[in-house]
Amino acid sequence: MIPGGLSEAKPATPEIQEIADKVKPQLEEKTNESYQEFIAEEYKSQVVAGINYYIKIRVGDQSYIHIKVFKPLPGQNEDGLELSDYQTGKTKDDELTGF
Repeated sequence: MIPGGLSEAKPATPEIQEIADKVKPQLEEKTNESYQEFIAEEYKSQVVAGINYYIKIRVGDQSYIHIKVFKPLPGQNEDGLELSDYQTGKTKDDELTGF
């Protein structure tokens, strides 16, 4: 992978679901929504001064949200998963892109 470039899309792993679950309260606060369904389906990663995770999450029947989560390098703010950005109104077929 090129430093700073996005990886290929991969199926979400239990670790990715855990990351999504940890930032879910931040997302709900920003969108003023409560998500009953919150299932990470796929992700891309980007190495920066830490790692950006772009995660496609199913939040309803045909409803998806793309979230961007920043994970700092080890030794820097260990609990610091931060919801950097999000995109609502996505579908299953929308490609994860950098945003």
